[in-house]
Amino acid sequence: MADIKIIGLDKLEKQLKKNATLNDVKQAVKMSGTTLQEEAKRIVPVDSSNLKDTMIGPEISNGGMTVEVAAMAEYGEYVEYGTRYMEAQPYMRPALKKAEKEFRANMKKMVN
Repeated sequence: MADIKIIGLDKLEKQLKKNATLNDVKQAVKMSGTTLQEEAKRIVPVDSSNLKDTMIGPEISNGGMTVEVAAMAEYGEYVEYGTRYMEAQPYMRPALKKAEKEFRANMKKMVN
C-alpha cells in the first residue's frame, strides 16, 4: 500500500489543535477509506467478480489514524500493475487519488 507523506505536519498539527478535535481527524480518515473502497469497487475490472468481491476495508487501525483497503484476490496486483502478458488495469491507484483529494480537502477545512 502506498504511504502518504505530509509535509508541514507541525503547522498542520498546530492548526488542528485550534480548529478541530482528534475525532474530526479520525472521521476524515474513515471517510476517505470508505471513498477508497467504494471507488476501487466501482472501477475494478470485472471478469468473474472475484476481485471485486474480495475487496476488504476500510480496516481502521492506529487508533483511527490509519485506514487500509485491499483486494484479497491473489491476482489483484497483477490486474493493478499488469504482467508481461497483459496490460495494467489500475483500480486502486485511481481510487487512492480520489480518496487522497477528499482527505486533503477535509483536512484543509479543519485548519481554516
